[in-house]
Amino acid sequence: MTTFPALEPTGRSIDFGDYPVKTFTSQSGKEVRILYGDKRTNVKMQLTFDNITDAEADGFVLHYDYVKGSFDTFLLSGSEWRAGWDGIQSRIELPAANRWRYESAPQIQQVRPGISTVTVNLVGVL
Repeated sequence: MTTFPALEPTGRSIDFGDYPVKTFTSQSGKEVRILYGDKRTNVKMQLTFDNITDAEADGFVLHYDYVKGSFDTFLLSGSEWRAGWDGIQSRIELPAANRWRYESAPQIQQVRPGISTVTVNLVGVL
């Protein structure tokens, strides 16, 4: 089974999403909000892997093909995406059941022969 490459990201950007809320506004302007769940949805994460070998970069393309692009979901262990974070781990904690899918294909930029930078955009799926 092909897994997401176990490399430490050199950069990450996380959009923690929001709780599912529906807002209703009456003609008088009064607002009523209904909470439809207890977990954040539409969580997005961008991981950057700077200056990795082309063989390591190929692992991202292999995994992308294995999960059929943005179709299938997969699990990420905390060590795969939290690696390198020196802050309090619970601050960037996401729901344990959260699975991920690719938002778009991995972007590979060759820095020099044999060395590349890979950027991966993921969407959290409950």
